[in-house]
Amino acid sequence: MADPKETGEFSAAFTTTQWSEVLDARQTDPRRARAALENLCTRYWYPLYAFIRRRGHGPHDAEDLTQSFFVHILEHGALNKVDQGKGLFRTFLLSSLVNFLSDQRDRDQALKRGGGKEILSWDALTAEELYQQEPAGDLTAEKLFERRWAMTLINQVLGRLRQEYETGGKRELFLELEGCLTGGIGTGFYEETAKRLGMNEGAVRVALHRLRRRLGELLRSEIAHTVAGPDQVDEEIRHLFAAISQ
Repeated sequence: MADPKETGEFSAAFTTTQWSEVLDARQTDPRRARAALENLCTRYWYPLYAFIRRRGHGPHDAEDLTQSFFVHILEHGALNKVDQGKGLFRTFLLSSLVNFLSDQRDRDQALKRGGGKEILSWDALTAEELYQQEPAGDLTAEKLFERRWAMTLINQVLGRLRQEYETGGKRELFLELEGCLTGGIGTGFYEETAKRLGMNEGAVRVALHRLRRRLGELLRSEIAHTVAGPDQVDEEIRHLFAAISQ
């Protein structure tokens, strides 16, 4: 697999990220900005749903509010309040949602509007099933949002990585090594894995190193889709891993 830095894919992630595209196009090409924003919203809907549920709303109301919130930010100029130099997609969504929920009158109107417009296809989602798996501990709605945002992003990355390996005919290799990306390596792992895959231990070590390196590249690429510029990527990585460890 070619190194993304050599092919230009890595740097392209910073010059054409979806969130930066939204910010760049919001005045000159609103239609393009809306399309990019809608795409991001459909990828990061669950942390918002979890936030609303943790705030005490029932499943049906949380679905309506999430849907209505997306309609609201897509149609009411919310982007005009974002600072081009400081705006993270994550913080933009959460602050906008908090304001949206705090205004009872706007919420009631949005619920009526949202009934006829859908950004998310709830039939294809398992929002409440996911939420029922959340820990019932003392995580606040804000902390739960941050944690689920980080996990959603990582799952996006793992999905892309899995697809790359399957497309390259390396599905079995990926399945054998996947657990090492988020967990530890047990005694005898390399020897046993080498036997199952018909490889030598050294080749398994190299394969795992490459898999981890590619995971890191894809993680940076995915985060680049949610920040306004490359200077924010490292800080966002630190923030997300801190959120997971809460």
